[in-house]
Amino acid sequence: MNFRYTRLAPLFYFSFFIPCFSFGQSALPPRPRLVVGIVVDQMRYDFLYRYADQYGPGGFRRMMEGGFNAKNTQYSYFPTVTAAGHASVYTGSVPSVNGIAGNDWFDVRRGRHVYCVEDDSVRATDGNPSAAGRMSPRNLLTTTITDQLRLATNFRSKTIGIALKDRGSILPAGHTGTAYWFDGRDGKWISSTFYMQNLPKWVADFNARNLPAQYLREGWKTLLPLEQYTQSTPDDVPWEVKMAGDKKSVFPHEMAAPVGQERYAYIAPTPHGNTLTKEFALAAIRAEYLGKGTDTDFLAVSFSSPDYVGHAFGPNSVESQDVYLRLDRDLAEMLTFLDGWVGKDNYLVFLSADHGVVDVPEFAASHRLPAGRFSTPRASGAVRAALNEAFGKGEFIRGEANYEYYLNHDLLRDKKLTVGQVYDVIRRTLLPMEGIANVINLHDFANAPLDTYHLALLRNGWNPKRSGDVMVALQPGWLSGTFPGVGTSHSTFYNYDTHVPCLWYGWRIPAGFTVAPTKVADIAPTLAAMLNVLEPNGCVGEPIQKLVENLK
Repeated sequence: MNFRYTRLAPLFYFSFFIPCFSFGQSALPPRPRLVVGIVVDQMRYDFLYRYADQYGPGGFRRMMEGGFNAKNTQYSYFPTVTAAGHASVYTGSVPSVNGIAGNDWFDVRRGRHVYCVEDDSVRATDGNPSAAGRMSPRNLLTTTITDQLRLATNFRSKTIGIALKDRGSILPAGHTGTAYWFDGRDGKWISSTFYMQNLPKWVADFNARNLPAQYLREGWKTLLPLEQYTQSTPDDVPWEVKMAGDKKSVFPHEMAAPVGQERYAYIAPTPHGNTLTKEFALAAIRAEYLGKGTDTDFLAVSFSSPDYVGHAFGPNSVESQDVYLRLDRDLAEMLTFLDGWVGKDNYLVFLSADHGVVDVPEFAASHRLPAGRFSTPRASGAVRAALNEAFGKGEFIRGEANYEYYLNHDLLRDKKLTVGQVYDVIRRTLLPMEGIANVINLHDFANAPLDTYHLALLRNGWNPKRSGDVMVALQPGWLSGTFPGVGTSHSTFYNYDTHVPCLWYGWRIPAGFTVAPTKVADIAPTLAAMLNVLEPNGCVGEPIQKLVENLK
């Protein structure tokens, strides 16, 4: 062996390749100083255009005209609910992987329903006894794009999640960020000991302003004269929920909430909830100096009020039109603030929604559109009676959630029954009922009596540890689980629930659009490609090709 050569070879190797790995600060890939993720709770895609002639130039229209619009963005799973939607946006994944199988689900092992962000091992910060503080992201099984950004910067980046709803702030903030949400009991923003033992001074100072009390005193009046709400039904229709203190469901809404428990929760189903969220988000940016450091920061904001309003009044109401016109102003104020805070070219904003909404069945029926309401209690009673008749008495159904039945597998083993046998009885019982489109055995996707498009959504939403055994699919336009004869909902795999906005604006974003099929799960990997970080560990989406390939 040539000993001299072998000793010199490593020196030659490193001297030759060192220049290839010597990156100066200027060679680092560019990133925006601040990313702002906006999720609007219950925003169908068509709302971008339905009220466009009344939007101002600085909000939705600014993003649509000066940014990139992925016009054909759909959810790729069932059920389309708030928790699952926020999880999908930020994990780039689906419930079958990230575990967020609904706002809640039945836990067979514990024999009870589990809320998506519940965590009895934590408490509200500052010793607050409120049960609203017993929340964390521990039920989320994967990382988020916010986690990945923190990992990529060795945790120098700041991530803050903000929403009235706990699940709307906790899931976007991931496992490594900080989340704040609103406690309707006392009208204050709170967090949990998962994140901190004490609230920062800026949060305490914001709470001391007592804006919720001011909003309650103001009530809710329309932004424009009532006759200008031409995209809505008349104000006085019988299928709308009456707000506290109202004799009829018409403007102005007095918001005469009773003094005591949950008084401030009455702010949520009004535009004041969005404005309160916007004000808190701006306070967070200022106090935490988001976008002012050497690494990219991330603010995840969810506007929850449109969901409360939509459920109570429906998407064709004056109330829904008004909440979006006012949200447009809140967005414009946020964008204008960011212009001055970090500069127009230094922040990146995306806007999407966690789900859509179906028209109120009574509204649809008034225009001869197929729709209706399905009684879940009546169906469940019929199923239990049919199973007892077929197999003898027993508790065959342990729980129900997300249009799914959770079977008692211990009882099935004792009676030597298969899931298929029980499913056959459930299907024969339910399928003849008006409003039911199909009944599916979730343990036998290969033979599911469902079209391939909707079957794929069902498979993506089914988590073997958290989903049920038999699923009921309603006809398009039908819903269940709301007040009798009033209000509406979501959570199906039809387009009115799956088709949502997907807007991009700001840092290096080209003006343009695509109508190519885009999934909500594509948002996180698109961000990962822009930020040059690893996508979340359960990601199933792909970068939006036309967007990332045409960055300025």
